[in-house]
Formats: sequence, structure tokens, C-alpha cells
Amino acid sequence: MARIAQLEDNVFVAAQLTADDFADIAARGIRTIVNNRPDGEADDQLPSEEAEVAALRYGLVYRHLPVTNHDVTEDEPVAAQAKALRDLPGPVLFYCRSGNRSTILWAQASAARLGTDTVLQRAAQAGYQLEELREFIDDHAASIAA
Repeated sequence: MARIAQLEDNVFVAAQLTADDFADIAARGIRTIVNNRPDGEADDQLPSEEAEVAALRYGLVYRHLPVTNHDVTEDEPVAAQAKALRDLPGPVLFYCRSGNRSTILWAQASAARLGTDTVLQRAAQAGYQLEELREFIDDHAASIAA
């Protein structure tokens, strides 16, 4: 089972999932899975199409919002993550290769609501050190709040 870290009451993050993980995720009460990993990054990753089938098999909502490491601080993927947080039924699990990319997106999308210091602290508690991205997180907090 992939390690799942909690960022908020209804928001979780994980590294790459396998088809076997979806039953356990559903049993934990998670209702939505968002895949932030583009297909084809690695030969051994579960393709989005197969992840969607696995999610639907267990009654989970599934979204594929792929983001590359190079685009993780761009406005479009951050806005998409904010929309997912706002619109999809929770609890929501975001995942990518290591969980870092999904956590970066969550931090930028949530900083207007929670504050930069809070998202950095919660990310660190989950095992993701994002302090070097403080400027990007602050910028997105200001733009989302505006």
C-alpha cells in the first residue's frame, strides 16, 4: 500500500498508486482520487486509464490532472488543483510519483485559505519540505485571494 499523508481533514497525498491500492483507499473513506502524474513518466507506473477503471470499480471519483515537474508552479495547474479542492467530493487523495508535486500544488492552491506558514508546516509534517517554494506559494495565495 502506498504511504498516504494527511494535509487537511479531507485532503491526502500519496506517491504512485498501484491497482491494488484502490480497495484500501476506498475502505479508508476517501471518495475522490486525483492523479497529478502525466502518463508515460516511467515504464512501471499505472496508466491513468487503468487507474480510472480501478477507482470506478470501488466507487471512487477519479480525475486526471497531469502536471510536469517544470509546470508545477504555473498558474493553470495551480488553478486546476484549487478547483479540484473546491468542487470534488472529499475526502480527496492527490497523487504523483512521490507525492511532492501534488503537495506543492496543494500548498499553492490552499495558501490563500490557510496561510503560507500553515501549508508549509503541514507539508513538512507530511514529509515534504517546501520552504524553498515560499515565494511561489505567497504569489499564488495573493492571486487566488484577489
